[in-house]
Amino acid sequence: MASRIAFLLVFTACAIAAELAPPVDFSQIPGPLKIVSPCSPRKPWTVAGERGALLGRQNGEFEAWLWPVKILSHFRIRAELADYPVPIDVNALAAEMEVTPAETILTYSHAAFTIRQHMFAVRGAEAAATGAAVFFEIESIRPLHLTFSFVPEMLRMWPAPNFGRPNGEWRPEGNSGFYILHTDDPKFSAIVAMPRTRPGILVPYQEHPQTYPLELTLHYDPARDHGLVFPLILSMLDKRSPSDTVAAINEQIPQLYRRTLEYYAHFFDNRLVVESPDTHLNAAFAWAEIAIDQAQVMHGDETGLVAGYYESADSARPGYAWFFGRDTLWTAYAINSYGDFALTRRALDFLIRRQRADGKIMHEYSQAADAVDWAATPYFYASADATPLLVMAIEDYVNTSGDTDYLKRHWEAVRKAYAFTRAHESNDGIYNNSQGTGWVESWPGGMPQQEIYLAALDQQSAEAMSRLAQRMGDTQLAGAARRKADEIRAKIAAEYYDSSTGFYAFSRAENGTPDRTATIYPSVAWWTGTFSLPRADGMLTRWASEEFSTDWGTRDISERTAFYDPISYHQGSVWPLFTGWVSLAEYRAGRPLSAYAHLMQNAGLTWTQDAGAVTELLSGRFFEPLGRSSSHQTWSSAMVISPLLRGLFGLAWDAGNRTLRLAPQLPANWEHARLRNVPLGKSSIDLTFDREAGSWRVRAAAKSPEVFCLAPQSAPEQPCRKEFSAPAKPVEIAIPAALPREGSDTRQLKILNETYSAHTATFTIEAWGGSRYDLPVRRNRDHVTVRGAELVGDKLHLEFPASDRYERKTIEFHW
Repeated sequence: MASRIAFLLVFTACAIAAELAPPVDFSQIPGPLKIVSPCSPRKPWTVAGERGALLGRQNGEFEAWLWPVKILSHFRIRAELADYPVPIDVNALAAEMEVTPAETILTYSHAAFTIRQHMFAVRGAEAAATGAAVFFEIESIRPLHLTFSFVPEMLRMWPAPNFGRPNGEWRPEGNSGFYILHTDDPKFSAIVAMPRTRPGILVPYQEHPQTYPLELTLHYDPARDHGLVFPLILSMLDKRSPSDTVAAINEQIPQLYRRTLEYYAHFFDNRLVVESPDTHLNAAFAWAEIAIDQAQVMHGDETGLVAGYYESADSARPGYAWFFGRDTLWTAYAINSYGDFALTRRALDFLIRRQRADGKIMHEYSQAADAVDWAATPYFYASADATPLLVMAIEDYVNTSGDTDYLKRHWEAVRKAYAFTRAHESNDGIYNNSQGTGWVESWPGGMPQQEIYLAALDQQSAEAMSRLAQRMGDTQLAGAARRKADEIRAKIAAEYYDSSTGFYAFSRAENGTPDRTATIYPSVAWWTGTFSLPRADGMLTRWASEEFSTDWGTRDISERTAFYDPISYHQGSVWPLFTGWVSLAEYRAGRPLSAYAHLMQNAGLTWTQDAGAVTELLSGRFFEPLGRSSSHQTWSSAMVISPLLRGLFGLAWDAGNRTLRLAPQLPANWEHARLRNVPLGKSSIDLTFDREAGSWRVRAAAKSPEVFCLAPQSAPEQPCRKEFSAPAKPVEIAIPAALPREGSDTRQLKILNETYSAHTATFTIEAWGGSRYDLPVRRNRDHVTVRGAELVGDKLHLEFPASDRYERKTIEFHW
């Protein structure tokens, strides 16, 4: 925006004010990190930060929160143009939306005027006067009368009690004024203002009682007002006078805007950046980091991670904008991967401060929890999985950051969490659901007693505990935890595996009876890279097939299940979280093509609904988010980052030994890639990947002299070095990776399996009947021939028999 644009000072007749920040240099931001699209009125957007949020639709209507209070909702605009005698619904003119990390801009376009609605959540300011702000940039060929209407809400977030319907008192001052939103509690009020505006409807007491929206009316004269912007001022009323509050915020908004721009201009100075041939993937990765960062919310003097955002409609629940244990802990792996260790510590500290006396980790905590007896609600410790996840996440933090001091400070909390899992075992010695839900919150036939999801977390938690205890010098606990991990590993393989189907059961009853429902929940066994399930080939193949895999992600259960419901919460919908679990499991199991397809589905969702964020869940039948899906879901964005860095690039950290281990599985059509700012303890490393004579040459460089080592995961005992070669597969194929059109059913190609032997590579592929593909092929050996398809130059030509279902082919390469 041109620096000539100035903010109006409240209650003054002149147009001189502090100027907006000059243009900020965004050249260091990967991207371009800008999403520009025509407005789709039904789609949501989110502008969120530590102190507040604006949540709305692409027609421009929004609700405003100053955490944890919803100040207003249904903010809309209408216009009257001079000598143009027809009312104009400005929201119906929403034409274009531009999303950057720092702000979202909606453009309303009319033949006679343009209005740009700028929205930002304050970042980079230690003591901000407001949490979210809006300002309007107006251009018009004639004088324009604008009416900004809204519904006053003054609702504290669920489940806090509230203080009746607010009323708006117009407080005139000078040539303008402001609204004070009063409630039945005289200490609980807010201010809504805009310079140069006057009130709209003010119902006299004699009038029949009825409810109208509050209105701010503005007369815009292009001859007088061109180049000005008009801020919407939102604030809770504090000890200052209302007039002083409005004036202070109006004066601060330019500085808050500047600081927010600068915060994001430097966001990637120390966070990991992906530079690959796929600019779409690079941008999705960067947006995922931004989306996670915007899930930070202040709660008193603490900062925690909330689960997600969405409009609250007539409720006081803005999506899942409160603090969740397991959401934070699954997301922590992504945060550790891109190196924001301070954020990880803040998020972990939030959970540890609320650890129950017996060691259990919280499930959820409302932003308004302090207003009620939260401990008496059923929500605080509702789930069982956050407790083993805490042990796993702290080990991952120590592995990536090398921060053993943090472990020492919180060792008692880690010990108590592990002890809690050991105190609540089934008869087989594995942690169970008796202390809360594992994954599912409802299940046909009754809730499970012990899910494989919890059992797999218990095994990885026990392994993590054995290594953490060894670091802390507690050899007795280390040995006991190691034995427990080995015991659980063996029992899962024996008790959950069904040899008749080649699949692992969903759960087991107390008497040992398994629930054989085919699900993706066993995929979490591969999460940390220290555990996996034996005899899993058949299960992995089914996950990759259309039985589980849609063209936009993986369903949690097989579509062949009797109670499969594609729009249910737990019995057939697609969660990007599940897709991320499966993708990383496939990478670790040596199935990079299906893993890549699933990774790219999550990445593509960045542009699907809430631009720059990934939604919570979608239909298992058609490519469409569920209507109640939180459109900006934190762990969904995390599932772009973790499979990409830990799967495709194969990063594994050992910061304590200054070692970074890699197992890259890069796509066939990549020649080069680079990772900037890879964290390793306190160091920041740049990695480059270059194809050289049938292999990948991996090189590392630090910005300052550093002692560190690179090592392939396949040969971790090799001597310390800063580069190595990783052999490429003898034959590689590339697959298309684009989401379908909205509303589509599943029709895309699936790679079910890929195996290699000394002179053979075999691929099992399925595609919709009658489809044809020409897939790029890279031959890293001489004299390559193929069976089951045709090699035409550097393309693999595939044709599938005509039918109305998926058809399979087996392709064999020989050399």
